[in-house]
Amino acid sequence: MKNKQMILQAFTILFLGGILVGCNVPRNQSNQDYMVLMKTTNPSPKTVVSDSKGMDLIKDIEKDIEGHKALFDVAVIKGKKHILVVYKVKHMQRFHMKKIEKEVNEKLEKKHPDENFIVSSDYKIFLEAVRLEEKMKDPNYSEKEADKEFERIIKLKKELT
Repeated sequence: MKNKQMILQAFTILFLGGILVGCNVPRNQSNQDYMVLMKTTNPSPKTVVSDSKGMDLIKDIEKDIEGHKALFDVAVIKGKKHILVVYKVKHMQRFHMKKIEKEVNEKLEKKHPDENFIVSSDYKIFLEAVRLEEKMKDPNYSEKEADKEFERIIKLKKELT
């Protein structure tokens, strides 16, 4: 009888603990920001500087990076001086993030030696890039504002390094 009571108490504690943990939703993030972490956003490649050569280049870069087996989401944004490449790493590959970043950077430098790449797997940088991409969809969002925001993201990335 005592064993049954102990098992019932343990089950109740685990059950209630699971409910409490499951209900813990971050309050300081918007719903969209929280969902970016959980699912593939697959943002379309964007260029802050509007030119057809730049768009072809970033589509080529995105295609190259998407082929990497350890990555599942890639965003590429081209500015005047830099090309920002941000990506999310598959969960089981997170132990190899430095190696993956080195491989991605080497691949890009080898294929496009004239370009200046900023490569990041940092979630905050990825989120900022997706937000910039969303802002750029607005026709009232000027190229000057987009370039200023892009440079802020580059500065943030350099600070995190």
